[in-house]
Amino acid sequence: MAVVESLTADGTVQNYVNGEWRPSDSEDGQDVINPATGETLAYVPFSTESEIDDAIAAANTAFQTWRSTPVEARIQPLFRFKMLLEEHQDDLARILVQEHGKTLAEATGELRRGIENVEVACGIPSMMQSGSLLNAAPNIDESAVRRPLGVFVAITPFNFPGMIPLWFLPYAVATGNSFVLKPSERDPLVAQRLFELVDEAGFPDGVVSLVNGGADTVNALIQHDDVAGVSFVGSTPVARHVYESAAAAGKRVQAQGGAKNHVIVSDSANLDFAAEKTLSSACACAGERCLANDVVLVHEDVYDEFADKLVAAADAFTVGYGLDDGVDMGALITPEHEQRVREFIQTGIDEGATLLRDGRELTVDGYEDGNFMGPTVFGDVTPDMVIAREEIFGPVVGLARVANFDEALEALNASKFGNAASLFTERGSEARRFRHEAEAGNLAVNAGTAAPMAFFHFGGQKDSFFGDLHAQGEDMIHFYTDKAIYIERWPDESM
Repeated sequence: MAVVESLTADGTVQNYVNGEWRPSDSEDGQDVINPATGETLAYVPFSTESEIDDAIAAANTAFQTWRSTPVEARIQPLFRFKMLLEEHQDDLARILVQEHGKTLAEATGELRRGIENVEVACGIPSMMQSGSLLNAAPNIDESAVRRPLGVFVAITPFNFPGMIPLWFLPYAVATGNSFVLKPSERDPLVAQRLFELVDEAGFPDGVVSLVNGGADTVNALIQHDDVAGVSFVGSTPVARHVYESAAAAGKRVQAQGGAKNHVIVSDSANLDFAAEKTLSSACACAGERCLANDVVLVHEDVYDEFADKLVAAADAFTVGYGLDDGVDMGALITPEHEQRVREFIQTGIDEGATLLRDGRELTVDGYEDGNFMGPTVFGDVTPDMVIAREEIFGPVVGLARVANFDEALEALNASKFGNAASLFTERGSEARRFRHEAEAGNLAVNAGTAAPMAFFHFGGQKDSFFGDLHAQGEDMIHFYTDKAIYIERWPDESM
């Protein structure tokens, strides 16, 4: 296990509150398990209500000073934090692999995307600027300024424990707010290590805090009177609950939910390229990501050829422990989640889909206690099937025949989700229609995964997102600040 210095002597995760590490008094919690080996890595306690109150109180106190700290001073710890993240990126990636199960390359790429958000947030002095107008009325000048709001909370999921906290933390503090993170209880060690670097970066006490816990912790945070806003990433049912509960309490909310993403493969597409990128999209991170494109709408003229190529690409995928060389896909997060994915596969069989490749019988030598599954490919999937409608969150791909582009676009837009979609084509007319008509927030043409860079917001529509302002980029500036309008009248005394 890569070193996480803030664990207690018996391997228990701690909270980080008011600039110091604090053990929890809670008697409730769970083990953190390496999903590839079955090894127990640590124990995470679920914070008590009083511990949550202490964290919010410290953050609220820190906000009173931090909000008035010059913006140039606020970003100095972020510059140091970015350098520390890069210096310790390899260690962070190894921790991520051990507690999550993804490959080392995937973990490294995830952290790189997180660091990019820190880089963008360092540009806050320009991004926070608003507008002004002289002589808006006789002898009256008006201007708009962005002001921070208070304590913000982020509740982040297990599937990207290194990146997603960095969707929020840098922007919240750079704009002058204080910030409290509640990471997933399934893999909290990367967050623990991130906050060791936060501590080293030199943020003032209370500006950035970490509390661990489960569902009760989430509810306590989103309903707390002194919390101004909430960011959430997770499943759609929980996202809806967080949005409704926090919004009803008068808080700002952005809640990213689940997905059921589609790929359209045109009869003009480069099929080798499309098969490679589609499989990577569906099975990277073992399919445990909201950008996984796992329903593939293939033009009937190229369906059989594409299906053969996709299965061949799946056959070439190496599944194993993410720290071993040559591994393309790692383990699923828990045995319970692996069983859930298996149940979806059985449902697909029962519904009449054709099982083109079955990944359920895969074993990995030396890691018999791991939660492994190979890529599974279904053919002849129809829109009414559960596996075509519900998020599986595992390495399962379903192929559906379509007669033309119109039919494919109609099937894509019929989904209740609207997170992402991809199109493989050589026709500009199809690409243009896709851009204008596809009902999803992240769209890609001739790319398997529609993952926006940090200087663009992360999209999402329908049941994939609840709120108005998304994660990353300029949207974060609007989410974490409020515009105040100053109206000044200075009559000319000589008149």
